[in-house]
Amino acid sequence: MAAPRPVVISGPSGAGKSMLLNKLMKEYKDVFGFSVSHTTRSPRPGEENGKDYHFVTRDTMKSAIDNGEFLEHAEFSGNMYGTSKAAVQDIQAKNRICILDIDMQGVKNIKGTDLNPIYVSIQPPSISVLETRLRDRRTESEESLQQRLHAAQKDLEISKEPGLFDVIIVNDNLEGAYGQLKDALCEEITKAKKVDSSCPELFADSPFKTHIRV
Repeated sequence: MAAPRPVVISGPSGAGKSMLLNKLMKEYKDVFGFSVSHTTRSPRPGEENGKDYHFVTRDTMKSAIDNGEFLEHAEFSGNMYGTSKAAVQDIQAKNRICILDIDMQGVKNIKGTDLNPIYVSIQPPSISVLETRLRDRRTESEESLQQRLHAAQKDLEISKEPGLFDVIIVNDNLEGAYGQLKDALCEEITKAKKVDSSCPELFADSPFKTHIRV
């Protein structure tokens, strides 16, 4: 049986990626491993170094990038973000499905590698809903919030490019979106668990199955 493919999940802040990933990791804690990204931004309240992000200095990250240690990297709102090769390799060495949570620029960078992941886009029902979710967090300044909304609008347009994503999930209902995510990853979950599960039945009645091209 072939090894399970990694999973690239992308979507604007506020689309619900973290909630969906937390549910996935809780249900399949021995199947998935989360690739922890690096960033030069400061931790937000409650965030832990090495768990939410690897928080590093700009000089440290630039040096690692120059040394070819990153699969992808990007800059947003004056901060650098990226996925190191070591972070992915650590997960794969445990025979787990590696999850990469990256932005649109990172998605395009990964397309130029031989990683061969499944590409999943998590999207809000609308920009207005996204704005409400971001404001409810109370973690952004008005300037930062407007930057995120502008970037989200651009990303949603880019996500329409044919072949960029294998799966597009509009998260207007958490449980429904989670079911669609499990549908899309069922085959890889089966590989990781090394059992002949009844996963195909997940696809049978899925209203989202026409979007799955993996």
